[in-house]
Amino acid sequence: MAGRLQELLSRWDEHPRAGELAAGPLGEELRQVWQASDFVAQTCLREPELLLGLADDGLLDRPLRATELAAQLEKSLARVTDENDLLRALRGFRRRQMVRIIWRDICHKASLEETLEDLSELADQSIRQSLMLLDAWAQARHGVPRDAQGEPQCLVVLGMGKLGARELNLSSDIDLIFTFPAHGQTDGRRPLSNEQFFTRLGRSLINALGRQTEDGFVFRVDMRLRPFGEAGPLALSFSAMETYYFSQAREWERYAMIKARPVTGETAYREQLLGILRPFVYRRYIDFGAIDAIRDMKRRIQAEMHKRGMDANIKLGRGGIREIEFIGQAFQLVHGGRDRELQLRPIMAVLKLLADKSLLGETEVQELSCAYHFLRLTENRLQAWKDAQTHLLPVDEEGRLRLARSMKFASWEAFSKVLEAHRGRVERYFLQVFADTDSERHPLEKAWEVEDQEQARELLRDAGFADPAAVLERMQAFANSHACRVLSQGARHKLDRLMPQLMEHAGRVQNPDQTLERLLELLQAIVQRTAYMDLLLENPQVLEQLVRLGSESRWVVGQLVRYPVLLDELLDPRQLYAPLRREELKNELTALLSRIAADDLEQQMERLRQFAAGNRLRTAAADITGSIELMVVSDYLTEIAEVVLEEVLELAWRHLVGRHGLPGEVDGRGFAILAYGKLGGRELGYGSDLDLVFLHADYSMNALTDGQRPVANDVFYARLAQRIVHLLNTRTPSGVLYETDMRLRPNGESGLLVSSLAGFEKYQRSSAWTWEHQALVRARSVAGDERLAARVSAVRDQVLRRGRDPRRLAQEVAGMREKMRASLDRSRDGVFDIKQGRGGITDIEFMVQYAVLRWAREYPALTAWTDNIRLLETLADVGVMDPSRGESLVLAYQRFRDSYHHLTLQEQPGLLEAEALKAERKQVTMVWEQFFGG
Repeated sequence: MAGRLQELLSRWDEHPRAGELAAGPLGEELRQVWQASDFVAQTCLREPELLLGLADDGLLDRPLRATELAAQLEKSLARVTDENDLLRALRGFRRRQMVRIIWRDICHKASLEETLEDLSELADQSIRQSLMLLDAWAQARHGVPRDAQGEPQCLVVLGMGKLGARELNLSSDIDLIFTFPAHGQTDGRRPLSNEQFFTRLGRSLINALGRQTEDGFVFRVDMRLRPFGEAGPLALSFSAMETYYFSQAREWERYAMIKARPVTGETAYREQLLGILRPFVYRRYIDFGAIDAIRDMKRRIQAEMHKRGMDANIKLGRGGIREIEFIGQAFQLVHGGRDRELQLRPIMAVLKLLADKSLLGETEVQELSCAYHFLRLTENRLQAWKDAQTHLLPVDEEGRLRLARSMKFASWEAFSKVLEAHRGRVERYFLQVFADTDSERHPLEKAWEVEDQEQARELLRDAGFADPAAVLERMQAFANSHACRVLSQGARHKLDRLMPQLMEHAGRVQNPDQTLERLLELLQAIVQRTAYMDLLLENPQVLEQLVRLGSESRWVVGQLVRYPVLLDELLDPRQLYAPLRREELKNELTALLSRIAADDLEQQMERLRQFAAGNRLRTAAADITGSIELMVVSDYLTEIAEVVLEEVLELAWRHLVGRHGLPGEVDGRGFAILAYGKLGGRELGYGSDLDLVFLHADYSMNALTDGQRPVANDVFYARLAQRIVHLLNTRTPSGVLYETDMRLRPNGESGLLVSSLAGFEKYQRSSAWTWEHQALVRARSVAGDERLAARVSAVRDQVLRRGRDPRRLAQEVAGMREKMRASLDRSRDGVFDIKQGRGGITDIEFMVQYAVLRWAREYPALTAWTDNIRLLETLADVGVMDPSRGESLVLAYQRFRDSYHHLTLQEQPGLLEAEALKAERKQVTMVWEQFFGG
């Protein structure tokens, strides 16, 4: 190695300025660089002035800004008049830049990031400036390519792979795809179709960059990633690209498209193209099928490497660069459709984001990042030697020592030890992410495939099922259903892998037969959506949580059948069993909606529904497992609804203000949402609807909004209310957000959808029935203008504290209760209706409402609360009710609601055996008789 270097240096010494360079710090750098790069040495010996010019310009000691590089290339191409001139000028410029970049890299004057960025910018500018000249010459011959409307068209060059991510290494190919916006033709004397024009232009660009001449090449160009590969057209229209990727593209092409970046073309066309490709790459659901596809791709690569004897390939081999990219991009493909922040190109930025989002651990990301840095440096040092595209470690002693020293190691052994440690860690993490769950035949496969009926029943019995014959019959009915019969071969394979695991988990719970039956209903809904099958197969903890929740709650399974996207919630048990509180809910909803365009109402409605359903599921999961108490269940469900209402009001308000401006003569928004019933009483259940009343502030009859399309305030607020109801009630693919009941507004269904504060107050004082004042006990403002809410609260207090005839009040309340009982009570022999039965939930609620209306004038504290528990406690505190009676009613109310909640989770009616909760019902009946008589 020393002899070769001395020979090179002796030839360099013949140059007149060699001594000048040798005397300075560049002399030692020259030895270091030439020892590591024969390409730089030979280039400098052939063109001494190239190196001397770089030294004189100080470009070996400082980074070159992108704008400087572009300007230097523009200057080099300024006198180019034809394609031959272009080829020579490009290659000369490339040699100068490669010497500069390799010099700074080997002398450790440039970071890896600078080197990759420099190389990528060199490629970008070479493509852009070459294309600009070639396009001008082509248009001079054939005219301007235009679409059917006469709009000029341009070639959009899509950079793929390392170029797309701006991670180009020292001797990378550049992977390109050529596309153009629309069909049409040129406007010259001899018109060409746009496809012909851009195909010829693309060939000229490939020639300019990739052709090997006596001056070398600029970049080797690889076009094999285009639609249909080498057999496909060289240039396609955007519409043809869309048709291909959404109907014929293979799974690996999604992976390839992650790094796609338009290098040329107008900004609007670039954005249009990315808008077409993004839904192909990033699915709107969590897509665990990507893991299978990447796992298969890696298997094929490894088999090819082994066949070629290239296991030591640091890019494609074990623990190599590609495995790190696969890890990051697997998470991007899986989660990127739901989280647009993950739609990045550079792998180091992706890894950092995965750590920030806790999708990968900090230690894993740090070790993968260090390994990537080390492997990419090694790759550059390998390629710097001959400016050749190689990823193979040298096998000769001289080559090994040269590589080790270029990496700042004294020996090959020291370098190899560190390299192997990095590759070992990468391989370990890769195997963890892409663990193959299909390596062995599951013992319950025979119970699913039913090769032998008796054997299948025996296997099911051994697995824990009580009635294996019935279970087998249900499974066979499912297997023979239309949904299963039409499955593709790949989807059927996934189902065949999943079913034995599902049977195994279901067999371990207390009610295995019932649980499996419920989960077969879910599979019936999702079996043709392989993304969800992948999620269950690739995440054993998801399957485990699903079986657990399915065992405990039919309601949960029903929610998943209606909203399969909620399966994503099962990914993290820590979150699943720890429902969010108000501020956390607000933050989550803000984050969900922030990634959606402000005018995309459809997606806003979908995300709102997914948010509400997902958080109700978390609450149910925590409820089922006893992680939270009954009273807290209602708090969680109430807060979910309140956060949703606040956001729905915000969305509706922004829309109306954008169209009509702000309403006049009001402070703030002048609008409030009043909640009654379960929401008002902070006692929302899983299936509760929302009893709402809309109010607006007072203003003159002539008040108008202040926008360019003004409308009367009344019209503005009516449209605002209508839009809120629309956002809540409309059925989308994710269902209804909340069912709403607006009948408690003044004058009921015949009244205005929005009432003024004055109208509301007048109605409550002079027209409302006693049952409407009962309903007012549970009314409170849940969204909107705080000042208006305070005034509404003051009206409520005044109405509730009004003096009333006790006897007449008792007669009216008891009479209304009897009417309700007669029409709604489902109690019968042997069965008790928890809600409407005598001594049940509604009796307690009526007693509380009666007590508030009866004694609030005397005890104003009774209007401070809207929930029954705290009202009962207040009634005891002020002496209206004996403390022991109050405590017994609180306990009875809690037990009734607990039973009702859990029947709801089982999707069963709110009925109990007649003997259930008999003591509690007796206590309620005793207090009722004290208030209202027998």
